[in-house]
Amino acid sequence: MKTDPFRSVEDWKSALMILPDNAFFELLRNVLGNIKTPFNKQRLVEDLVSFLSREEIRNTLAAYIDERDAKIIAAVALLDEPVAGDLERFFTGEFSYIEIHDLLLNLEERCILYRFQQDGIRHLALNPLLETVLAPYTMDTGFWVTNQLFPSVPILPMPAVPVIPSWDDRIIAAIFTFVLEEREFFKAEGGIRKKVLDRGKRLFPGFSLETLVGVLQCLGLLRPDTARSHQGEGLNPGLEPDMQRLNAFKVLSRRERLEYCAAGIYGYRNRGNPSVGIGIPVEASSGITLPGSSSLVSPRQIRVITGFIHNLLDTLEPGRYYPGITIRRLMDILEREAAKRTIEPAWGIQGATGHDFASLLEALEMTGLLERSSPDWWTPGAVLSGTSGGLGEAGETGPASPERPVLVMDTVFSCILYPEIAFADALTLALFSSVQEVAVQAPIVQDTTVQGTGGMVVRFELSRASVVRGFDRGIKAETMVDHLNRLSGNRLDQSLSWTMKDWESRYAGVSLYQGVVLTLAEDRRYLVETKPVASLVRRILGPGVYLLSVPEKAEAMEALQKAGVDIIAQPPLKDILNQDEPWRTPYPAPRSLNLEAKPPLFSPAYRPPPAKPPLEAVKERFRQALGKMQLSQIERDELAARIERRLILSEPQLTGATIRYEKLEARGLDYVGKMSIAKQAIASKSYVEIRWPNPEGGTNQALGILDALEKWGGESVLIIKPISQGDDIPLAPIRLPLGKISFLRRIKPSIFGE
Repeated sequence: MKTDPFRSVEDWKSALMILPDNAFFELLRNVLGNIKTPFNKQRLVEDLVSFLSREEIRNTLAAYIDERDAKIIAAVALLDEPVAGDLERFFTGEFSYIEIHDLLLNLEERCILYRFQQDGIRHLALNPLLETVLAPYTMDTGFWVTNQLFPSVPILPMPAVPVIPSWDDRIIAAIFTFVLEEREFFKAEGGIRKKVLDRGKRLFPGFSLETLVGVLQCLGLLRPDTARSHQGEGLNPGLEPDMQRLNAFKVLSRRERLEYCAAGIYGYRNRGNPSVGIGIPVEASSGITLPGSSSLVSPRQIRVITGFIHNLLDTLEPGRYYPGITIRRLMDILEREAAKRTIEPAWGIQGATGHDFASLLEALEMTGLLERSSPDWWTPGAVLSGTSGGLGEAGETGPASPERPVLVMDTVFSCILYPEIAFADALTLALFSSVQEVAVQAPIVQDTTVQGTGGMVVRFELSRASVVRGFDRGIKAETMVDHLNRLSGNRLDQSLSWTMKDWESRYAGVSLYQGVVLTLAEDRRYLVETKPVASLVRRILGPGVYLLSVPEKAEAMEALQKAGVDIIAQPPLKDILNQDEPWRTPYPAPRSLNLEAKPPLFSPAYRPPPAKPPLEAVKERFRQALGKMQLSQIERDELAARIERRLILSEPQLTGATIRYEKLEARGLDYVGKMSIAKQAIASKSYVEIRWPNPEGGTNQALGILDALEKWGGESVLIIKPISQGDDIPLAPIRLPLGKISFLRRIKPSIFGE
């Protein structure tokens, strides 16, 4: 961020000198009054410098600065010489386009702001001549206006809007075990098979299976099962966990994993949406293709979005509530800062207006990184505030026993996972169990008070098929039992341990190896004499070791099943639970992506606002001086309007004023005034603000450019081209009879040409 919000005085003078003559002399007459000829622009600028340098003038300028002025001044300093559109976006939800325009024009007329041109673009800047007046309102002082731009409040009792996080380590583990059980996951033409979707709806009620799977694909944790899809088995494409990436993912802290998950949710929700910069054509990149979609989310986009989320959360203080307007502004500031350090989009989006604010907030809520406390207020989640009850970083990947049980065996063969379970432990459990239920139970709220905690219930089940799947991945029965005992506080039923060891014994009796090699224990060698198996034996390699004449294991498995074998081993080529970490992790810790600077929010260095006379007292002094003057009504009205607009800084400006009355608005029955303003707006191509009655009793309002004034059925009809606000969708022209317009205002352009 720029440390000095003020350019040089010479830059300000230069911006004035290149103004068109009509704008230049209008500004100088407003400040200095009648200007004597011959005109000398350089001398007039020096006269203006002398006027603004007087102590009493600066005191009046300071007294005139109200809360809205202070916000604009602080925002111009914070946004580092923004364009007008930057301020419109920053103040979305607080000031309308018209209000921003009027505030900027007023501050320009008061010589507080000016505009300079750079690379063909007009930027806003603070008048360096008034640095002593404006400095208290710039962001580097820790002044109260910080909280005006980024409001927040301490934790107070608020109406409860309970939102249970629906994405944590347990949901990832549940999806993995679900995927491992589905050999044919996708239809050949794309999309998840209906049978799989139906089972997903039963096991994950209230969740979208497409979203759950799509997010994990975006993160690279699930990949197509190419070995099964393309080696002649005749199956539709499947999915499998990428164990190398999972081993890298589990090394992250819980907060870091949730940040990646939030980025994955955001990326998946906005895939194929070029307005937020996500959804590159498949042939243009080497990222992760989402089944059934022609769009793609690249690993780099996920990492950059994750870094952005990490920085956003770092700017929030636990123990405070933040309205949506503050979070939106922080996003805008962080994005601008990131954009200065790279030629690429700041967090996988195209420009400052590209992000989907609602989608990002939803992703942060789903992961529990933000908790909603009322419809438009959020607070950092438990994992950020340190109140998550064991959700810290230490010990998440190690074998140490938890301080208390993190799962409970609710039956002999099923268990409920607690939120505190470490990701590595949940992942190991998923490799030899099946998901039985994932359900969100909302808290009970009565009279805005939360009566119960609610939460997400995740239940796993151990079955013969799931345990055999664990054996196939190199996990021994003893390891499974030890794992369950450690996580449950040694509350495992001994009958489960006995059953799992029996399955392991039977598993060791019949083994099927890729290649394809069949091994049979001594008491099972009779199987080679059965008709389904005998026809497949090509060579006997040794006692109980047979090479089969089939290209794939599927045919051999079918033959063994026909021979009456119900457990068939398929041992892994290597130990998947203890793989070495990849040399370069695909999931760098988000903190490594931090920006070099962050908004200086909530600075402990509090500096109270400077003492100054009340604004109304200053105005009243000038009103009394105006009341003593002998003037026509038009002159009096014009000078009174200047006082209200805070353009009068000294009494001589009243007596020596050059009065050029200009009617800018007309109301109600002032037909002639509305006609005159309409013609002026059409000639100057000025923006206009129009209001007209709504048949339902309200008032319609539009902002746009008057395109034409036509006669229609004896009436004068205005044709208005409205400008869109908040999106790029063009709006249809509006036709309004002049007599039906209740308010018409021509909006003056900026002194500096906008």
